[in-house]
Amino acid sequence: MIPHSPIRLTSAALRSQRSHTFKAFYATLRGGRSPPPEPSDDAPPPDNDFFMSILRSNPSLRDAKSYLASFGLRPQSYSSSSSEPKMAEPPPLADSSTSKQIPEAQELPKPSPVIASILNPVYRRTALVKIQGPFTDNQLDSISRGLVYLEKLGLVSVIVVEHDDRPRGEQDERPAIVDEVMRVVTNLEKQGSRARPIVGAVVRLGPKPEDDIVHSDPDFDPPETHALPSDLVAIRSALSAGEIPVIAPFALDSFCRSVRVDANEVIAGLARGMVEVSSVGPRSTGQEGSLEFSSELDLTPLRLMIIDRTGGVPSYARSGYPHLLINLTSEYQHIHDTFDERWRESNPSALTNLALARKCLMYMPPTSSAIMVSHKSPSSLIGNLITNKPAVSSSLPHALLQGNRKLTPHTPTLLRRGLPIQVLRSVSEIDKDKMNTLLEQSFNRKLDQVSFYNRLDNVLDFVIIAGDYAGAAIVTKEKSTSGSQTISYLDKFAVLPSNQGDGTVDFLWVALHDESYGLGHPFSANPNGGKGGKGDGRDLVWRSRADNPVNKWYFERSSGHVRLGAWVLFWCDAERRLKIEEGRRGSAGLSYIENWEKGRLSDWGEVVLKIPSSWK
Repeated sequence: MIPHSPIRLTSAALRSQRSHTFKAFYATLRGGRSPPPEPSDDAPPPDNDFFMSILRSNPSLRDAKSYLASFGLRPQSYSSSSSEPKMAEPPPLADSSTSKQIPEAQELPKPSPVIASILNPVYRRTALVKIQGPFTDNQLDSISRGLVYLEKLGLVSVIVVEHDDRPRGEQDERPAIVDEVMRVVTNLEKQGSRARPIVGAVVRLGPKPEDDIVHSDPDFDPPETHALPSDLVAIRSALSAGEIPVIAPFALDSFCRSVRVDANEVIAGLARGMVEVSSVGPRSTGQEGSLEFSSELDLTPLRLMIIDRTGGVPSYARSGYPHLLINLTSEYQHIHDTFDERWRESNPSALTNLALARKCLMYMPPTSSAIMVSHKSPSSLIGNLITNKPAVSSSLPHALLQGNRKLTPHTPTLLRRGLPIQVLRSVSEIDKDKMNTLLEQSFNRKLDQVSFYNRLDNVLDFVIIAGDYAGAAIVTKEKSTSGSQTISYLDKFAVLPSNQGDGTVDFLWVALHDESYGLGHPFSANPNGGKGGKGDGRDLVWRSRADNPVNKWYFERSSGHVRLGAWVLFWCDAERRLKIEEGRRGSAGLSYIENWEKGRLSDWGEVVLKIPSSWK
């Protein structure tokens, strides 16, 4: 047990600390800069457009390390069939000096020089891309430019072309689709890449002959197509030759006839087939001594990119603006249930593309993601590649999301396979063995189990569990020194190292928001097994060591903070209360310190700093 040095809080001391606090509710954007505007369809790209697209992504040091881990130099012993290296997520909340034991991304030999490694990647990965037209020539130029930029960064597209204005069954549909494929090929080559049209069928209709896979999700609808290793020869050949394959949406039927099918079925069949081939078959190699491309190329899709005219999935929580990040495991049905009928006209393919993402991600590695983006946001594809994060974090305070200039009708939607979320309200419901493993691996310390659970027996409010204890947020009810209502304290926030990089941290924090300081708002009615957004929100308080390098992540998600000796006290204001107070004041707005805020910092500090450590 690490002893604590008690700090006596006085009114004067707290007043001196208030200069270090700030409120997210009064801010429009904090900790970021507005990105340069996207070029219009008719504007020619600037000469430095490629580099500007990278800078717009605003990658952190960890993002850059994760990118180099996927595409840069790697040890000879690296297994080619492994999934994407994990990206370091924000570590769990520290109630002792655990902040210095942060798991770092896998250490790899540094490329020399780094710029040469980025522009000429040693290790290439693939992305499945759906181009869902029709698009004008300028729009297709913009899309092609973005895909060529991705190729420069190591992500090679396998493109399937769809044309919504060419309904299936028309007499001349085949030449029309082939013409559209050739348009895409021509535009890619105009942007400096090499592309190969593939107008023969690369998938087959019907289930795979030996297919006996039983999915854990009874609602999962498997693809209506499949691909054998021999069907992927044309794709492998194009990739080995340094060409982008551009595929027509044709499939072989039971009579071995090539028929047009929905592009979604082609992509879903390819997603499964490419993963299976990568796991059992040898990789194709380029010519020995080739300097244009690496001899290594992992056929397993790292990303699914859906490019159409409307972009992401509209969200009820954002007045029709797109979802930022979707947990398909827990939110898929809820999105269907809350989908406004008016959006079926403005975003006609949103739900079918949502189903496509779910289908593909069931077969792709857990760290893979899908992105739905319009042709107006080509640079967001680069941002997603480098960071594997949404354009704006969905776990930020709602006030920041409302005033963020990055949020537009064309903001992309990032989709992850995700995990189920559940809320427990008693210690007896907790699987202690799994919880112990989660906490000890996350904090890299030995848990004092007896004292920890004895304390929870008296103060537990609720526990949010992600998946099979892949992550957890533990909130307690601490007794106030002023005799007022209890204090909601975030005691633990932890994610297993094996789940870092798959979006679990953001999904867990959003669920925490919905069950605490976000209660009472319609946008908190998410399917996490809790209160469904009904109730009154409460201020959420937590602490972190002052030298914890991840405090920046906490600063962005908190309403305010105050430094108290070796600790930083964070809090999130109940959002509905602030909204009501703002409505009462009208144009006058809120003052810096409201009457109901006076004294609460001293109360929180007195209580939170006395909470004992949970570690041996």
